[in-house]
Amino acid sequence: MCKMAARLLLLLVFMASCSALHAFFTSVGHMTDLLYTEQHLLASLKDYIHAEENKLEQIKKWAEYLDDLSGLALQDPEGFLGHPVNAFKLMKRLRSEWAEVETLVLTNVSDGFISDLTVGRQHFPNEVDQTGVAEALLRLQDTYELDTNTLAKGELPGSSSLRSPLTADDCYDLAMVAYQENDFYHTELWMSQALRQLDQGEPPGAVDAVTVLDYLSYALYQQGELESAMEYTKRLLKLDPSIKQAEMNLHYFEYHLDKMKKGEETEETLRMGGAEPHLDHDKTYEKLCRGKSTEMTSRRQSRLFCRYHDSRRHPRYVIGPVKEEDEWDRPRVVRYHDIATDEEMSKFKELAKPRLTRSKVVDSQAGHSYEAGYRISENAWLGQHEHPVVNMMVQRIGDITGLDVSTAEQLQVANYGVGGQYEAHYDFNREDESDSFAELGTGNRIATWLLYMSDVQAGGATVFTDAGAAVWPKKGTAVFWYNLHPSGDGDYRTKHAACPVLVGSKWVANLWLHERGQEFRRPCPL
Repeated sequence: MCKMAARLLLLLVFMASCSALHAFFTSVGHMTDLLYTEQHLLASLKDYIHAEENKLEQIKKWAEYLDDLSGLALQDPEGFLGHPVNAFKLMKRLRSEWAEVETLVLTNVSDGFISDLTVGRQHFPNEVDQTGVAEALLRLQDTYELDTNTLAKGELPGSSSLRSPLTADDCYDLAMVAYQENDFYHTELWMSQALRQLDQGEPPGAVDAVTVLDYLSYALYQQGELESAMEYTKRLLKLDPSIKQAEMNLHYFEYHLDKMKKGEETEETLRMGGAEPHLDHDKTYEKLCRGKSTEMTSRRQSRLFCRYHDSRRHPRYVIGPVKEEDEWDRPRVVRYHDIATDEEMSKFKELAKPRLTRSKVVDSQAGHSYEAGYRISENAWLGQHEHPVVNMMVQRIGDITGLDVSTAEQLQVANYGVGGQYEAHYDFNREDESDSFAELGTGNRIATWLLYMSDVQAGGATVFTDAGAAVWPKKGTAVFWYNLHPSGDGDYRTKHAACPVLVGSKWVANLWLHERGQEFRRPCPL
């Protein structure tokens, strides 16, 4: 395009100068100049046609790719985006790759496309979104001990045909998110994966092996792995011997490696590996998320039952009792089966979706709420007055549990995002914390009702970290436990967490019941 534009510019200058000095019809000689002018115009036209064809071919391939992907995705949008790799690639496309399409088309584009794209960009994810979903992939990798190659191929449990592989460019972008956080452990993992895919013959995209090797050797050096850093630097120099910095790095690595082999420590060798190491947040939490719950003794196991529950001969449940199952004994966690219909759960989602906002946590000392990286979800609150289905569910909870729901909080509907989680926490207010429920005037949270409104293909368990229990989501069921002992003291065994969603979309609805009104329903023993 630049070549064609330059030719046209020169040609226009040439034609302007000729027309200023001569009348072409007065001389055949001058007319022959027009033949050469036409020849230049034709060459420029051919350049333009070739550039447009090349551009349109690229746009056509991109559109065909998106058409196939969109057709697959729209069959089950939540299921498709429930796969973290698909969500990462969606964020990347909208954040970065659509901008490349715009650049390609912008040289000669319709006003309609630019207008639509300009309006659409207002709703595109920003850098925080792209970084956030990348960090979610890294978190899932750690929590579920996923092999990098397996994750790159998208071969996750329950993902079926909805998976899509990561390209070398994608792996590089993931590594760069880790690199910018000084997380050299994950930088090494994903730079190595990008390099592996390039070595296997994947056509290079925006990133090449030289760039990957440069970051990979640096990440290894930061972790104190001098020999590996040196080997990758040698390979880099074979590909491009002109990189002076790499040559200097090689001599630097060789010098310090020689010092280390001689047992001579320098200030630099002592510093190496001093970058923040890769640490798991909570080993117990992650093991429980992977399904490794505490083994119960046979005696304890024998005390867990399934039964029909009539809620102390409640008239509504004498005829149609609910199915109650003991999930755990200490603390006692029970599950109620077939507790909500598909229509009811669909209505909860419908009412909540327009109001979903980022979930927050409460500062235990200051009492104010804020967004936190350890709670990745969005929620909305539904009052009983908003729709009959909400009122019916709240009343149903009261009938089944035997507790007064008039002092309960509103029903909270939550949807977990990519790698969505809520790390270990208590639902009740502890004595050493500011009273975050003071303004309600209803006392502490005596109990928690958690309704699962979707099945989750992989991950997403509710785990009790101190008790060693794991409860898995099952659509239409609800789990219930008391946060407080009958004395009103907090039950610290109820510390629980929502594990990261590996594959799928997790919808839940919570109702927190409070102390006030329960004086005669769950009396404090003398």
